[in-house]
Amino acid sequence: MVRTALTGTRIRERRTMIGLRQSDVAAQVEISPSYLNLIEHNRRRIGGALLSRIARVLGVDVSLLTQGVETEQINQLSEAASAYSASSAEVDKVDEFVGRFPGWAALIAAQQRQIVSLENRVAGLVDRMAHDPFLSASLHDLLSKVSSIQSTASILAETEDLDENWRQRFQRNLHADSGKLAKGAAALVTYLDSEGEAELRAVSPQEELEAFLNATGFHIAGLEKSVPDLIDVLMEKAQGFESDAGRGIGRAYLERYRTEALAMPLDEFRDAAQRVAFDPAHLSEQFGASIPAVFRRLASLPGARIGLVSCDGAGALTLRKTTDLLPLPRFGSACALWPIYRALTRPMAPVRAVLEHASRPGERFLCYAMAHAHYPAGFSASAVYEASMILIPNTLVEQSVYAGPFTRIGTTCRVCPLPDCAARRDPSILGDLQADAPQGALTRGAG
Repeated sequence: MVRTALTGTRIRERRTMIGLRQSDVAAQVEISPSYLNLIEHNRRRIGGALLSRIARVLGVDVSLLTQGVETEQINQLSEAASAYSASSAEVDKVDEFVGRFPGWAALIAAQQRQIVSLENRVAGLVDRMAHDPFLSASLHDLLSKVSSIQSTASILAETEDLDENWRQRFQRNLHADSGKLAKGAAALVTYLDSEGEAELRAVSPQEELEAFLNATGFHIAGLEKSVPDLIDVLMEKAQGFESDAGRGIGRAYLERYRTEALAMPLDEFRDAAQRVAFDPAHLSEQFGASIPAVFRRLASLPGARIGLVSCDGAGALTLRKTTDLLPLPRFGSACALWPIYRALTRPMAPVRAVLEHASRPGERFLCYAMAHAHYPAGFSASAVYEASMILIPNTLVEQSVYAGPFTRIGTTCRVCPLPDCAARRDPSILGDLQADAPQGALTRGAG
C-alpha cells in the first residue's frame, strides 16, 4: 500500500532538516521555486524523473519521500503478523496502531528486523558448518590432536615399567600436542566469532573479489567517470585481496565496471530504470548493452538494495551481492527453485518471477534471470554457460506487480521451513517450525 499523499510534506521536512533553501533545491532540479512550493504543500502531484532528481538533491531514497518511515513500519508489522499467524493480530488495523502508538510500533518493527537478521545468521552458520572447507580441515586437525594426546596419555597411565627415556619422550610429545591443540582451538573460536559476510575468510580469488565488492555495495563512485590510472590506485588501496589471482580478477572486474559505467551513465541509467520499472530488456535496448551488463549496472545503483547472483553451468554460485531480500549461501547449494536455475535450462530465454522467501510471508520481490553461452575458445570448442539474476525490492516498482502469482522459495534446504517442497534435497533443521508453516501448494499460480 503506497502512501503518496504527503510526499510534498516529506520533501519540505527533509529540505528543512538539511538546511537547504527552497530556491536552491528548485534550481538544482530545474523547476521554479513557486512550483516547488506547490509540491511541498501537496498541491501538485509529483513522480518519475522529477521526484528522482529531488531525492538525489536531498540525499534520500525515493521510497522515503513517497512512502515515509511509517510505511516501512507498517510493512514490517504486517510481515511479523504473517510470520506468526497464530497470534490473530488485527492486520487491518495496523495503520491505526502505528498512528496511535508510534513508539510501540517502532519497537515491534525493530524486533522483526532483528528476527530476520538472526535468521540470516543461522542460515550462514549452518552453511559454514556443513560446507566450509577451512572449518572442516580445522575440526579434523583438532580431532587428530585429541586422538594423539589420548593415545599418549593412555600409554603413560597404563604402562608401569615404561623406560624412563621413552617416558620423557612421550611427555614431550604430550606437551607439544597439547600446545598445538590450544592454538588450533583458539584459532577456530576466532574464526567462528567473525561477524558478517564480508569478514568471513576468503578461500578463493573469486571470494576475495566478492568481499571487496560487497564492502563497496557494488558501487565504485570513482569509476563512474574516465579517470586515468584510477584503477591502479584503487587496487593498491583495496582491502582483502591476498593473492595475485584475486588482484587479477579484481582489476578485470574494475575495468569492465568502468566500461559499462561510461556506456550507461549513472544519472541517465537510473532515470531510465525508474521509467521502465527496472525492466532489464528495455534498458538493454535503450543503451545497447547486453543483459548481463544491465544486471551488473542495476546492482551498482547506490542505495537501491538490488541483489545480484551469478552461477556457472554446474549451478555453483560465482558472484553474490549481499541482500536482505534473499539470504545467499556461501558454501553449500542454493534452493533449487531459484529462477537462476530455471534460466540455465533455457539459455537466452528471459525469466521473470515474483518471489517470496519461505521464512518471510508477505514480503515479495521481483526477480529477472537469464543464462548466456560464451565461446572463449572459439566455435569449435565447448560452450561455457553462465546465468545471472537480479532481485528488485518492492519499494522500487508499483505494488500491483505483486498482486498476481508468486513463487515461494528458500535459501538452502537445511534452513527452509517449507513442509512439502518437491525439490528438497536434505531435511530441514527447522522441524518444529515446519509444522507451523503455511500448508498448501509450493507455488501460487504460474510464478
